[in-house]
Amino acid sequence: MSYTALYRKFRPTVFEDVRGQEHIVTTLKNQVITGRVGHAYLFIGTRGTGKTTVAKIMAKTVNCQNPKEGNPCGECPSCQAIAAGNSMNVIEIDAASNNGVDSIREIIEEVTYPPVDAKYKVYIIDEVHMLSGGAFNALLKTLEEPPAYVIFILATTEMHKIPVTILSRCQRYDFKRISIDTIAERMRELMRIEEISAEDRALKYVAKAADGSMRDALSLLDQCIAFHYGKELTYDMVLDVLGATDTEVFSMLLRKIVRDDILGCIEQLEQITMQGRELGQFVTDFTWYLRNLMLIKSSGGEGSEDILDVSTEHLKRLMEEAELLELTQIFRYIEVFSELSNRLRYASQKRILIEMALIRLCRPQMDRDDDSVVERIRALEKKVEEGVTIHTVASEDVKRAERPKTPQILPKAIPEDVQRIVKEWPTIVGMTEHLTRSLLNNAKLSLGTEGQLLLCFDEAMIVEQLKQEERIKEIEQLLADYAGKEVKVEVRKYDKSQEFSDTYADLRKLINMEIETE
Repeated sequence: MSYTALYRKFRPTVFEDVRGQEHIVTTLKNQVITGRVGHAYLFIGTRGTGKTTVAKIMAKTVNCQNPKEGNPCGECPSCQAIAAGNSMNVIEIDAASNNGVDSIREIIEEVTYPPVDAKYKVYIIDEVHMLSGGAFNALLKTLEEPPAYVIFILATTEMHKIPVTILSRCQRYDFKRISIDTIAERMRELMRIEEISAEDRALKYVAKAADGSMRDALSLLDQCIAFHYGKELTYDMVLDVLGATDTEVFSMLLRKIVRDDILGCIEQLEQITMQGRELGQFVTDFTWYLRNLMLIKSSGGEGSEDILDVSTEHLKRLMEEAELLELTQIFRYIEVFSELSNRLRYASQKRILIEMALIRLCRPQMDRDDDSVVERIRALEKKVEEGVTIHTVASEDVKRAERPKTPQILPKAIPEDVQRIVKEWPTIVGMTEHLTRSLLNNAKLSLGTEGQLLLCFDEAMIVEQLKQEERIKEIEQLLADYAGKEVKVEVRKYDKSQEFSDTYADLRKLINMEIETE
């Protein structure tokens, strides 16, 4: 007999077996018991949270010949036919592959025929957001006034794609992400049934990696068991299979970042890579590690055992590291790695991006945001306390003043729309996404000979990123929306060894001078 995957083998057959969605199953059971079954339901939630499973249990229950306290008996011909997928009264449709008007019209035609040897005809439409606009329109009338013997159960992972006209005709149920404890407890039950030994720590990690999805958790568990079949499933084995990294490695890496040890960080990343760890998972887990550190730091360590589900040894290490960092530093680290996590999804050179992020953490002077400035000030204060002499850059200023100035080209007149943009530049920059905002914060503004707005930077890397066509279009569209007029944008690099105003007209200074004189 062929092997059946755990998530299929132990798929719930009654409402009580569904974990983490008690608010939904209780409501549906009461509807069945009292005979107040609706004609249209919409199940919303992320993958693996039980939408299709609950839909099938509901379909069984309403047609069961011997229901028991709102649950299907599982023994009558109707229950067995639905479980085997042979029932003519329960029709499952995958909207991802049947999303056209013709597919919906077939349903509308079939609705006119009553169920065979059953009370209800149930239509389960999975991934309903994939239906075309025409298909939704064709479904509307039938969904609003179906025959008394028809029930529609729609399931989706993307509620925002469902038309309001559909939403208003359905009873809506939101399936929550399942908690780590609930998933881990369910896996313990299944391990006892399967007679497989597993460490609690290993099951907890699998539950966390599943990100709220019971199906994903059981699939990962299946994978771990198969790799180490016949042995006790340990935490280290799970790390090996999932390509994850032990928290002790995160601790060593964090301490090297605190010491600004760039070479040590790169060597640590090299070890992680050579061990075959999945880099995307590494970034996700390290961000979670920083999150735990943030909670300990913000709570002062009080009640940390209740907040965090970690071992005593791990908690002690986190408490020590919390003393090494300020809360603003931890915030910055989390922001950098959260941004990195989004970029890694489509990156071909993941390791290089991670190396860049580690260097940024060790060199806050590379960034110009407020958190980086605070961190640089903190580092200077620490050096002063330790008696380290801080060298000034007055000599460089003198040298710069002695250089012959290149006469700047002043524009004859600054267009009104450009003036408005320059005056409101901080507000405009604040309307962009995080990455674009961090880049535009460093911009010096000037005016081109053809009236275009010049965004000037002293870093070639920033110029290369913003010169991309999609970035230019994004900025121009933002300015057009703000100023009500098309404004051309050009990105340039200027020589940071010279004053910007030596070679370009600094619009922000010029316009501020005009405001002051008025």
